[in-house]
Amino acid sequence: MKVMKFGGTSVGSPDAMNRCAELVEREIKLSGKNPIIVVSAHSKVTDKLLDAAKKAARSSCEADIDAAMETIANRHYEILDGLKLPRSIAEKNLAELRDLLRGIHYVKEVTPRLYDYVTSFGERLSSKCFAAMLRARGHTNAEAINAYDMGFVTDSKFMNARPLPTTYDSIAEAYKPHASKLLVVTGFIGKDKNGDITTIGRSGSDFSAAIFGAALKVDEIQVWKDVPGVMTCDPSLIKTARPLARLSFEEASELAYYGAEVLHPSTMVPAVMREIPVRVLHTFNPEAPGTTITTKAEIDPKYPIKCIVYKEDQVLINVRSERMLGMEGFMARLFAIFERHHIVIDMITTSEVSVSLTTNTTDEAKLKSLTHDLVDLASKVEIQKDKCILAVVGEGMKHSVGLAARTFKAVASSGVSLQMISQGASEINITFLVNNSEIPAACHALHAEFFGA
Repeated sequence: MKVMKFGGTSVGSPDAMNRCAELVEREIKLSGKNPIIVVSAHSKVTDKLLDAAKKAARSSCEADIDAAMETIANRHYEILDGLKLPRSIAEKNLAELRDLLRGIHYVKEVTPRLYDYVTSFGERLSSKCFAAMLRARGHTNAEAINAYDMGFVTDSKFMNARPLPTTYDSIAEAYKPHASKLLVVTGFIGKDKNGDITTIGRSGSDFSAAIFGAALKVDEIQVWKDVPGVMTCDPSLIKTARPLARLSFEEASELAYYGAEVLHPSTMVPAVMREIPVRVLHTFNPEAPGTTITTKAEIDPKYPIKCIVYKEDQVLINVRSERMLGMEGFMARLFAIFERHHIVIDMITTSEVSVSLTTNTTDEAKLKSLTHDLVDLASKVEIQKDKCILAVVGEGMKHSVGLAARTFKAVASSGVSLQMISQGASEINITFLVNNSEIPAACHALHAEFFGA
């Protein structure tokens, strides 16, 4: 059995959804088994839902809610009409959403818990639409089901929840009565122990697919995207970027962490746990080989670097304190302050009297409060925005002498200055910090150095 996950663009139009249905039918014909189908919301719907929640909280009249609801409803009716399916499929969920937005409007507040409730409607609606389309194509056993009704239980960290360890066993048990069905499961969403709907972060449907795959011990997790696989660099930036045939789990995890949008950063964890291969495939060109991700690395001495990836809109925080020289416990106190403010650190370098850290937290109030607490520990705190973490990743780096020199020489030749440099003990990545505005120049220089174009 396999898991087939379809992203927002793959289910973004009637034609695209029919193409996905054909891929499902092909899989059934080839393997003789029903796959588990995991779907994202239709493209752009999650953004529309978030916007509707914000408008509901700050709007002075219900007309704004009606306008937001009309936009969301029309997006789904467009899909249903194009598939010649009845609009009634969406009406119950749309009515529930409308009532929820009115409630937010009356209390003039939208909490993370309510954001999760609102955004859950995207996957709940797309899964119903997908299952109805399959039934219309003759698959009478097709059924939409919410992930939380299949044992997907998370913690209560709304907007970025994580599955509980018991979730894998819960899913395996909950699946047994549905084993003969063609299930269409909601990605992205779960429920906590209190029964509140949670979401597992943007692009979290990949993570959902991996969790279901691990729980059911499937043969393969297929992630169907609108790109031909994991690329050597962002194809919107580097037109000559090309797909990679194979990656190791470790390489893919590094790429996801440092900004590659093809996979959710947590996707690899459940797959590694069960040693299940992950394949990134192209919805609009299913014959393309895509990228296969497995436990074993494939090393080509000619290409020690597999990919150039970047994570933009970072914040650089420089902390200087003469007291840290020879002072035990300083770093523990520093990290405790970040933990207290729920700010995640992505990159860190130190010297005798200073520490430089990066985070993707851009909230002004949070940063101001963090700075206030850091001043008690340091003599100087400086915050700089609009930064970018850029990384080169590849298992071949372990066996290649002079790679750092090639990397830094290429970046220097582009006129870009490095503000921080870091290399992990795994030796499969080199990361450094530049300005957002310098991303194109640095990426072009690196791609030319390592891939010849």
